[in-house]
Amino acid sequence: MLETSQLWREVVNTVAREYPSVTLEHIYVDACAMHLIMNPRRFDVILTENLFGDILSDEAAVITGSLGMLASASIGGAVGLYEPVHGSAPDIAGQGLANPLGAIASAALLLRHSANLEQEASEVETAIRAVLDTGYRTPDLDRGTGRRVVQTSEMGSLVVKAFRI
Repeated sequence: MLETSQLWREVVNTVAREYPSVTLEHIYVDACAMHLIMNPRRFDVILTENLFGDILSDEAAVITGSLGMLASASIGGAVGLYEPVHGSAPDIAGQGLANPLGAIASAALLLRHSANLEQEASEVETAIRAVLDTGYRTPDLDRGTGRRVVQTSEMGSLVVKAFRI
């Protein structure tokens, strides 16, 4: 175990004592990666340091179909940071190929965790599901079907429209 991981574990154990109703299980990152692929429903939340979180979130993207689907929240301090898991993707910037759903889902996390607006957060998440259930996809999710493939801005507009219904 890395020395920094020992400090991480010590801090997590200390904080966990304040939340006795939350089950805490320590798993090494390689075992976690295996379990994430084999049985993703095993996890409700994965709490990890940044390096391991970067690795596991990229792996989890395979489960959702695309890195563009994943929302992220860094909370617990004075200010929360909400962003999609994916980076800026400069190779596709300005081409309408980026999947905005991770960013939109990150906004739902902000509503839930910083603004305490649970209903509004759920409505955003429901709108995302409704658009996907209707069959719309950005190119990263298309898998070659060519059906209902939309660009970044249209996907965002579809979510807004579903949210207003």
